[in-house]
Amino acid sequence: MRTGLRVLLVLLLPVWGSAAAHNGDLTVRPTCKPGFSEEDYTAFVSQNIMEGQKLLKVKFNNCAGNKGVRYETNSLDFKVRADGTMYAAHPVQMPSKQLILMVTAWDPQALGRWEAIVRFLVAEKSQHNGHKPKGRKIVPAELAQQQSDTLLPWRQHQSANGLRRQKRDWVIPPINVPENSRGPFPQQLVRIRSDKDKEIHIRYSITGVGADQPPMEVFSIDPVSGRMYVTRPMDREERASYHLRAHAVDMNGNKVENPIDLYIYVIDMNDNRPEFINQVYNGSVDEGSKPGTYVMTVTANDADDGTTANGMVRYRIVTQTPQSPSQNMFTINSETGDIVTVAAGLDREKVQQYIVIVQATDMEGNLNYGLSNTATAIITVTDVNDNPPEFTTSTYSGEVPENRVEVVVANLTVMDRDQPHSPNWNAIYRIISGDPSGHFTIRTDPVTNEGMVTVVKAVDYEMNRAFMLTVMVSNQAPLASGIQMSFQSTAGVTISVTDVNEAPYFPTNHKLIRLEEGVPTGTVLTTFSAVDPDRFMQQAVRYSKLSDPANWLNINATNGQITTAAVLDRESDYIKNNVYEATFLAADNGIPPASGTGTLQIYLIDINDNAPELLPKEAQICEKPNLNVINITAADADIDPNVGPFVFELPSVPSAVRKNWTITRLNGDYAQLSLRIMYLEAGVYDVPIIVTDSGNPPLYNTCVIKVKVCPCDENGDCTTIGAVAAAGLGTGAIIAILICIIILLTMVLLFVVWMKRREKERHTKQLLIDPEDDVRDNILKYDEEGGGEEDQDYDLSQLQQPETMDHVLNKTPGVRRVDERPIGAEPQYPIRPVIPHPGDIGDFINEGLRAADNDPTAPPYDSLLVFDYEGSGSTAGSVSSLNSSSSGDQDYDYLNDWGPRFKKLADMYGGGEED
Repeated sequence: MRTGLRVLLVLLLPVWGSAAAHNGDLTVRPTCKPGFSEEDYTAFVSQNIMEGQKLLKVKFNNCAGNKGVRYETNSLDFKVRADGTMYAAHPVQMPSKQLILMVTAWDPQALGRWEAIVRFLVAEKSQHNGHKPKGRKIVPAELAQQQSDTLLPWRQHQSANGLRRQKRDWVIPPINVPENSRGPFPQQLVRIRSDKDKEIHIRYSITGVGADQPPMEVFSIDPVSGRMYVTRPMDREERASYHLRAHAVDMNGNKVENPIDLYIYVIDMNDNRPEFINQVYNGSVDEGSKPGTYVMTVTANDADDGTTANGMVRYRIVTQTPQSPSQNMFTINSETGDIVTVAAGLDREKVQQYIVIVQATDMEGNLNYGLSNTATAIITVTDVNDNPPEFTTSTYSGEVPENRVEVVVANLTVMDRDQPHSPNWNAIYRIISGDPSGHFTIRTDPVTNEGMVTVVKAVDYEMNRAFMLTVMVSNQAPLASGIQMSFQSTAGVTISVTDVNEAPYFPTNHKLIRLEEGVPTGTVLTTFSAVDPDRFMQQAVRYSKLSDPANWLNINATNGQITTAAVLDRESDYIKNNVYEATFLAADNGIPPASGTGTLQIYLIDINDNAPELLPKEAQICEKPNLNVINITAADADIDPNVGPFVFELPSVPSAVRKNWTITRLNGDYAQLSLRIMYLEAGVYDVPIIVTDSGNPPLYNTCVIKVKVCPCDENGDCTTIGAVAAAGLGTGAIIAILICIIILLTMVLLFVVWMKRREKERHTKQLLIDPEDDVRDNILKYDEEGGGEEDQDYDLSQLQQPETMDHVLNKTPGVRRVDERPIGAEPQYPIRPVIPHPGDIGDFINEGLRAADNDPTAPPYDSLLVFDYEGSGSTAGSVSSLNSSSSGDQDYDYLNDWGPRFKKLADMYGGGEED
């Protein structure tokens, strides 16, 4: 027999409000401890379960005779009777081969809760004798079937001797851990032990999520004793179950037993309040709705296990504001959260909105043990058309001038108690009677809801002096069921028409008359008279021309008789499609005056008054016959029948025309002109041709066509020289023209070359004097000293006087700058010859020096200088201590010989004794 593995389990049984850990063997129990007889019940069931079918019976003892004990499950498909019998609440189809449920026993006296696990295993169709595993509660034998799920603690194999049970290595039931346990931690869950630990030293370990995978170290195991612990409080909402694997190895790490699966379920506690999806819900319901009308749905979610009472939410209405007409106008489905009406009397005109406070409580709505939360439901009473519109008065009146449209005659006011600016409030007006011709319509003002009686078709005072209308008002939306129209929804409207001065009008407008063109001046064409519609006013009508483009017509001012002022010509540019149009004005003498216009159309019948014209006016032909011809036709300003067919003929005078030319008729409109003789000298010939139309009487015209006769090539086209010769120029004339063109181009070229050379010479030749080059009394800076005076080529012309001083003489007198030239008469400086002689340079310089000494306008100029006072005392030393670097006394008397310009300098150095 195979050595089995003993497994010692230490389970922590949850107790309401506390959890105690018990270490040691499971057989050690108090004398009477409340709880289920088994921690894990297993039953075999079929795939389809009928309603009311008994499945399993659980046993519970509260040590007080089980009085008042209640059972519940975490599934709505199954329920437990008071004796512990578990049955199907309705037909159930098992979703998988195994279904795990939680059965809870609740003792209201002891305020305790105990839980046990129930497993339903789906049996196969072939039935076998069942076997009751040790330590578990199973169903009777008739329901036991072979189990194919690997979670069974044994296996059944078919052999020759029948069924044989083979035990698995490890049999570990699921471990239940209550969430939010207060410890102390670590808290022992179970002890795992192999029966081989007596022979060898074994080390235990666990792997999986919660052990060596995130979240890490939630569970731990003593490697020597095999006791497994939970290290911290659990939260089912964070993770509801854990799947671990337990391992047993020897000291060398060799596997002693096969790994076994450990399933740890976190038992839910009621630690989460229901949370509404929205804190404020908005709904609506029509006024006048019947009881039971759906309004809205509120929803609250509970994070606790929804299969237990901890997550089962129930709803109720706490308050309703306002409590009119009843304090319970609405009710709520406790399970679905649907809010419906429960009483009649919703009236939007009285209460437009209700505020309902809804409470959601878990524990199936138990207010003593459950957790609650609230939300606000705003219920708007929507309007229905239960109030017909009513006129504020029974009669209305208005006035309108005749011949006016889009004029508001009267405003109709109504009252409607429904919601403003809604289809139930918007008014629609209709005219029931009194306007058979459709002169009026009623439009609704979208803001005030008033009806505006508007004229859409002009009224005539002479036809109707007043209107009596009957109008009715209704809404865009139909009235609600059972609501009748009010007698105040109809009213009468009286409209008076006022007379105004109307303009005269022409009864026939446009008036068309037909006559031949060319009628003589003063001919009476027609009488174009107007009618005054004002029958009740005695008024006179006067006529005048408004538009007469050609000024062909006159109109009598009193009776409208129209006569011709000129001859009417159909071929005039003022005629369009044989019709001439003129516009006339008819005005009365009313107050204010009124006028109307009329158009007279004159259709002019054509007469043969235009002779035909020959086309083309110019042509070209070869000097030899039978090579080409000239196609000719005619144009006539008249119209049919005063046009073609045309007759083309040559005149008898001069005789050379018929001798040289001939005409061949092609059809009624075209003919051909060709040479009659065998050769005609090249040139331009004027050929007269007589063209006659087909009018009655016919008209003819003698036209001249210019024909160029020229030599032609083999294709019958005129050559270039021949075309020129035909134009009247010989070969000599052409050559002369070409020579003239060449000579003209040569002269233009020579002129351009001469101008460029002259421009170049002008730039290379320097001017004798340039105002900018006047260097007298100026300091000149040179970049190099050169090789001495004997090497310099001086240009004495630079010392001459500038040509003009107009810009100085024209300056207004006043304070001038020190370096500004004073205004005054200037002495005449000596004029140097154009070609100076070296012998007279000294004389020229002496004469210039004497003139400069006597010239007060020459720079530097004497003037009073004003300087800013800078204060006394200077950090600089006196310049009087400076001595001349020259040794000995120097005679400065020669300064007196330099003239008056240097007199001041001579006095300072040479004339001290005299001063």
